[in-house]
Amino acid sequence: MSKPMVIQITLDCADPHRLAQWWSETIGWPVEPSDEGFIRQMIAAGHATEADTRVFDGQLVWASGAAISAADAPAGSPCRRLLFQSVPEPRTTKNRMHLDLRVTPETDLDTARDALLARGATFLHEASEGPVHRWYTMADPEGNEFCIT
Repeated sequence: MSKPMVIQITLDCADPHRLAQWWSETIGWPVEPSDEGFIRQMIAAGHATEADTRVFDGQLVWASGAAISAADAPAGSPCRRLLFQSVPEPRTTKNRMHLDLRVTPETDLDTARDALLARGATFLHEASEGPVHRWYTMADPEGNEFCIT
């Protein structure tokens, strides 16, 4: 392979715009803006229908997805992006892959956990490896598991 691949992490969910907003507040990446003019052009050209859209926070958006990305990524750099896409079925089993979030050195792990709980996360369990490394496994408002350490 001559060029490395760019990675995007995609989370299946019921409400991609609400979950993108939650994760945006959690990790500090902005929600990517919607291009209402482009959406209207796609509808006018017959490439999409009104049913493919919705209004979220007063803005016309694609109903099926939303994304957040790192605002500090240099132009042309590999993508640092989370895509949230709607799926019809609810999550029914444990995630096979999850996100790990490292709290800043100024933030206490318990304080970070409590702030996430106040915003709708669920605490699942605590774990550790040795006396130094410990983490909390949590779930976002739609049940997607993640860890904070």
